[in-house]
Amino acid sequence: MQGHQRVDALFADFALDSEGGYRAFLTAHGRALSALEPAARPNRPRLPLLAQDLAALGATLPQPLPLRAAMGEGYRWGLLYALEGSRLGGAVLARQVGRGLPHSYLSAIHEKGEWLAFQRALESAAAEGGEGWLEDAVQGALAAFALFAAAGAEQKIPAHG
Repeated sequence: MQGHQRVDALFADFALDSEGGYRAFLTAHGRALSALEPAARPNRPRLPLLAQDLAALGATLPQPLPLRAAMGEGYRWGLLYALEGSRLGGAVLARQVGRGLPHSYLSAIHEKGEWLAFQRALESAAAEGGEGWLEDAVQGALAAFALFAAAGAEQKIPAHG
């Protein structure tokens, strides 16, 4: 998915092994996540963990970016897809966080079988969703990726070190 690749490319420039780079990364994620989680309503929100990590770095949760208001169940499931999928990437990124830096947010990975259970729930919701549900879900996922991309693009990245 093009939106996903753009997000990955933008966030690849953040140095997670330095306090400044990692704070910038978490701040950018905070701008997107604080808009997405209230709309998506995940079973296990990570926003409190992100706020905790930012506080440990002497920062506060930033203001959320605006999220498109049109919300249906398909759209919400698309947001959830992007958020739950980001847990998979978080597991990889958590290993890049510098020694001694907080990493609760990135370490909040799926428990055994949780990703598969989410995929099954998504498939079930899609089967029951009716006409237009899938397109709404795709639009939700694209909106989530676009929000993360906007947050990453606006965040000033400190020099490595």
